[in-house]
Amino acid sequence: MKIQVITLFPEMFEGVLNSSMLWKAQKEKLVGYELINLRDFGIGPRKQVDDTPYGGGEGMVLRSEPLFGAVEKAKAADPDAQVLLMTPRGELFNQEMAREFAATEAGLIIVCGHYEGYDERIVSIVDKQVSVGGFILTGGELPAMVVADAVTRLIPGVLGGETSAQNESFNLADEKEHPHYTRPEEFRGLKVPEVLLSGHHAQIAKWRKNNQK
Repeated sequence: MKIQVITLFPEMFEGVLNSSMLWKAQKEKLVGYELINLRDFGIGPRKQVDDTPYGGGEGMVLRSEPLFGAVEKAKAADPDAQVLLMTPRGELFNQEMAREFAATEAGLIIVCGHYEGYDERIVSIVDKQVSVGGFILTGGELPAMVVADAVTRLIPGVLGGETSAQNESFNLADEKEHPHYTRPEEFRGLKVPEVLLSGHHAQIAKWRKNNQK
């Protein structure tokens, strides 16, 4: 899968994309990331990407020309990719949506909004508007990282076990995930439940089912 991110602040992504499972995904050539600097598509010698809103009001609005130019560049590299616009008014991102993105052979083009907003005409070339919650952030960079991380870890081969992603809390429909324990058996007076040390697989399965949270 190819994930392209259109942003005014590509430096924000360096640590995230080069750490943990996202780094592994790149190393194993399971996912490729590309950061597209919206400023490269700015207008004039100052590479302007925003302007004052028609009708008045505070703040600056991202112009349509740089946004269209950046998306068109990304589309040229991956014509079948879905274009996502990160915005508080979008559809709420959840595990089901992450699975849908991960299951498709098409890549993702994630557009990060910024400033007061974006020229509404960008919506004409967007496949889905996506929100990570009912709150306002400075820009779409953090939400884009959330989407990239959630999707990447669902790509086959990224996580260690074949069923690791399937057995997690939000993949268990009406059920939740059971508690986990590891060594040592006792730490500061807190002990691992005896049943987990018993080796009795049926009892362990029953305990896990009864202790889902």
